[in-house]
Amino acid sequence: MSESSASALPPGRPGRQPFSHSENLSLDSSCFSSPPVNFLQELPSYRSIARKRTTIPTREKQSGTLLKPTDSYSSQLEGGITENINSQSIRKYALNISEKRRLRNIQETQMKYLSEWDQWKRYSSKSWKRFIGKAREMTTHLELWRDDIRSIEGKFGTGIQSYFSFLRFLVLLNLVIFMIIFMLVLLPVLLTKYNITNSTFVLIPSKDTDVQCTVYPISSSGLIYFYSYIIDLLSGTGFLEETCLFYGHYTIDGVKFQNFTYDLPLAYLLSTIAYLALSLLWIVKRSVEGFKINLIRSEEHFQSYCNKIFAGWDFCITNRSMADLKHSSLRYELRADLEEERIRQKIAERTSEETIRIYSLRLFLNCIVLAVLAACFYAIYRATIFSQEHMKKEIDKMVFGENLLILYLPSIVITLANFITPMIFAKIIHYEDYSPGFEIRLTILRCVFMRLATICVLVFTLGSKITSCDNYSCELCGYNQKLYPCWETQVGQEMYKLMIFDLIIILAVTLFVDFPRKLLVTYCSSWKLVQCWGQQEFAIPDNVLGIVYGQTICWIGAFFSPLLPAIATLKLIIIFYVKEISLLYTCRPSPRQFRASNSNFFFLLVLLIGLCLAIIPLTISMARLIMFYFIALAGAHKRVVVQLREQLSLESRDKRYLIQKLTEAQRDMKNRLDWQ
Repeated sequence: MSESSASALPPGRPGRQPFSHSENLSLDSSCFSSPPVNFLQELPSYRSIARKRTTIPTREKQSGTLLKPTDSYSSQLEGGITENINSQSIRKYALNISEKRRLRNIQETQMKYLSEWDQWKRYSSKSWKRFIGKAREMTTHLELWRDDIRSIEGKFGTGIQSYFSFLRFLVLLNLVIFMIIFMLVLLPVLLTKYNITNSTFVLIPSKDTDVQCTVYPISSSGLIYFYSYIIDLLSGTGFLEETCLFYGHYTIDGVKFQNFTYDLPLAYLLSTIAYLALSLLWIVKRSVEGFKINLIRSEEHFQSYCNKIFAGWDFCITNRSMADLKHSSLRYELRADLEEERIRQKIAERTSEETIRIYSLRLFLNCIVLAVLAACFYAIYRATIFSQEHMKKEIDKMVFGENLLILYLPSIVITLANFITPMIFAKIIHYEDYSPGFEIRLTILRCVFMRLATICVLVFTLGSKITSCDNYSCELCGYNQKLYPCWETQVGQEMYKLMIFDLIIILAVTLFVDFPRKLLVTYCSSWKLVQCWGQQEFAIPDNVLGIVYGQTICWIGAFFSPLLPAIATLKLIIIFYVKEISLLYTCRPSPRQFRASNSNFFFLLVLLIGLCLAIIPLTISMARLIMFYFIALAGAHKRVVVQLREQLSLESRDKRYLIQKLTEAQRDMKNRLDWQ
């Protein structure tokens, strides 16, 4: 060891001079690729490594490491290192092949000096780790769309790949949700209905609720037109209303097996709680993993600049056009960083008058945003009220288009609001004088709130319509039982229509907008209008908001329509292939690309917001079922109390009558005795 490096080590450490310089660097040839230089040995990182090495003999003595007797310090050093990596595989260390082989030989040598029990434990641990590794390697080949997603990653980078991975996660989540509902609710009913098991249905007559509150009449219109089947399929009415797709089908109270009775209403409620809890835990788990990566990536501006320059390249890209796009993306990020730095400097140099002016402008623009949101919510409210009021007309009195328009009017208004408001928000944000990164985040946040709040507005509007009675009394059942015999089915039908209409819009936009636009850009590129229009971009945030919107509908509607998660699974599978074809043949990636880690965390954060908003109306709905039950129970108790009071009054009259008769009989008996 050179004098400079020796002097760099802390004093008082025994045995730091007997070994040579080559022995000291033998285990760090992978860490320092350049030849040793004196000034490099003065670096804090090198000195830290040296200090750690000198503490290894002390740790060996404390842990009782078994080594072959030797006087060489290098053997003790190697023994300490091998002892530290015994619990982990050598493959995980950044060492070259020769170093790994030498360390493996040292480990095999150490095994000779261990007891049979310790040798068996080490062999068992290695065998178990090898088995786990092989099992994980085998499960990777069973991943859904594994080859497709890898191909997308190779052609378009990790940002777009993260969107399709997120889509796969939602497919698996909905499949698990459907399995929970199927096992807890549908399976016992099907086993009994088709006589697969020796079980019977249990119908418990309700003593606490009125009979009218449990009657669910299915209307039959006699002669049915052919197009009415299409309307039923698109709206969930008619023949679909009588199936197990909706809440109103589950009228039995339990299934009686040989040894126990299965409480179906309780299982229905527990299945809802189970899939919400599972979704929450699964999303939080994946979000925490992404948050850890983002926390590690949190960096200063200078570090961010260095990372973009020296470590910003995505080595998964194999396509030339995607490589050019990645170059432009890095240039855009650097320009955005410079713009943010310019805005920070501009903010620091603002006067008090300029600060007041910009905050006043932002307040005014946010008032405009709130006005736009309020207008959209009011439009959804009015559309829902109009649809509910005119939906009670008979199909015979309306033509096919009119009936379908009335049924889908809330869905159409919600889709138009989700299409128009992002463009308005994008225009408004330019005047608020924010940094480019904050502009993107704030616009996305507003769009998320808009998309998810529209569903809540629809649900609460339906709730207000269901509980409004006008001239009809709601005291009997707690809701308008005359117009809504089973209001849960009505809500389930609205969620079903939203999901079907969302799928129709995605397919229609891809077939009738993206493909013709691609043809115009390819074959009519000389037209100025086509040049201004350009090719469709595959915007990751917009596509993510679309599938999160659909997933929120599924969470809310699964309580009112138990088979909705299965429909959502099929819908997401169709969306995967449609978006893949659209990406490959009609769209171009957006120049504003996302890192995979940032994208995954952002996707899960938006999904978590959607889950929280979905829990709110579900909790209110379940509480209002519970509330209706207690209202009916209180009414039944009130009637029982009145009956008991009448019975007590009659009993008191009977007692008075009996006492009077008894008194008269005694008086007559006394008179007879006196006469005698």
